[in-house]
Amino acid sequence: MKREKKAKRIKRLSIVFCTLVYVFLFLPISVIVVNSFNATTTKPYMSWKGFTFDWYIKLWDNTSLLEALGNTMIIAIVSTVLATIIGTLGAIGMYRYKFKGKGLIDGLLYIPVVIPEIVLGISLLTIFAKVNIPRGMLTLILAHVTFCIPFVIFNVRARLAGYDNSIEEASMDLGANRIVTFFEVTLPVLAPGILGGALLAFTLSIDDVIISYFVYGQTKTYPLKVMESVKSGVSPDVNALSTLILVGTILFVVLTQGDLFKKKSS
Repeated sequence: MKREKKAKRIKRLSIVFCTLVYVFLFLPISVIVVNSFNATTTKPYMSWKGFTFDWYIKLWDNTSLLEALGNTMIIAIVSTVLATIIGTLGAIGMYRYKFKGKGLIDGLLYIPVVIPEIVLGISLLTIFAKVNIPRGMLTLILAHVTFCIPFVIFNVRARLAGYDNSIEEASMDLGANRIVTFFEVTLPVLAPGILGGALLAFTLSIDDVIISYFVYGQTKTYPLKVMESVKSGVSPDVNALSTLILVGTILFVVLTQGDLFKKKSS
């Protein structure tokens, strides 16, 4: 009986603890979603005045906000593609070949990850100023590629940890050359690590504020636009766009997780 009571007590405490954790995580998000339907027009838009869809309609008239979102998506897609290609090739090269300074390079990969973002932002700004690269879309892409590459390398290298080189040897014994083997054998095996690194790079690029602040020039991203609006109070159309982004993210996760579940069940 004592064990049963203790087990029930632990179960209740676990439920309470998990509930508090989820409330802490999702309460700010729910506030954004609810406030996107708020009919108030007085800043800072935190007093509830009624339910409305007007902000979702007015959102499409906010050209500066939509332009900032477009810039964010372009930068995120381009930087993710470049970082994924460079990071994948770098991880494979670091795994296969031994050369002088390999340990040093391996250690340097952690620097963009562990140093404060403000330090990396100032460093990139100094470099761009020295080589006379005007701040804008190009500097934003270069900056995002810089801090995304290590994350791709770490994900791909984790996948390479259990990689069996004998499958490549078997492929080449059967007549395939190195290029065919790389695309038909190596890449499919590394695909989960590459995809995970790409998704992480894409998320980091969309979310970045500090590094982008130092190199954006006249090309504002969505996070920078939102940060700018915080000074005067975040308007409900920003909340509306954030809610749409949240819904799109949830749909993407549900679809991808559904495909993974089907593959596992089959």
